[in-house]
Amino acid sequence: MSESVLVAVNDAVATITFNRPGSLNSASLEFKTALLGALQRVSDDSGVRAVILTGAGSAFSAGQDLAEHAALLEAGDPAPLTTVTEHFNPIARAILGMPKPVIAAVNGVAAGAGASFALAADFRVMAESASFLLAFAGVGLSLDSGASWLLPRLIGHARASALALLAERVTAEQALEMGMVNAVVPDDRVLPAAAELATRLAAGPTLAYAAIKESLIYAETSTFDEALAKEAELQAALGGTADHHNGTAAFLAKQRPTFTGK
Repeated sequence: MSESVLVAVNDAVATITFNRPGSLNSASLEFKTALLGALQRVSDDSGVRAVILTGAGSAFSAGQDLAEHAALLEAGDPAPLTTVTEHFNPIARAILGMPKPVIAAVNGVAAGAGASFALAADFRVMAESASFLLAFAGVGLSLDSGASWLLPRLIGHARASALALLAERVTAEQALEMGMVNAVVPDDRVLPAAAELATRLAAGPTLAYAAIKESLIYAETSTFDEALAKEAELQAALGGTADHHNGTAAFLAKQRPTFTGK
């Protein structure tokens, strides 16, 4: 297990901690490889029913490790030119496509690809002192890690364009007003608040959550009729699950349902 990305599982909740606090949890080559591996492991682990992403120290993630990036460019290494396709894109897909709920506990600055990681989560709980920064234009680059797809869907095209082109810091208060985050809490409450939400979700119908996520993503680029067909397909699959049967019986009996993810 890499020291740059830590994974802890407690009561069916996996907490993935970006653990390079000395560099604001920036994404070195080793970090990106470790993060993708961690995401794949918790995705495949049937004992994990919800996932938290957070950062160690004062940052969520500052995005690409620019010191490593610059050194590789100077050395003529081709790695910086392929890291989007080899690392950032698979990481973004793994977060967005995670078949269980993902909560980003944004404890500090989330910049560049770090912002994209948070945007790809299903929920964002943000510390009062934290901020977002779409910093790509500031270093002469375009968006990556799914920001071009994710951000307009959260806050609209005009606001997304302004944030990306101007590369200006977004405070927690502004992020909440724009709809970038679900909640803003005191700094010392960001991880507990995320854990409370994750625990609630972990006790829920995780198969249904996965299907809901799939249907929403599918509908983003589908016609209405295609979305209806996808809904019917997923409903038919869920109709035979124990979770659906148990949930229906509990509803009729006016009892709290117990979901097992089966």
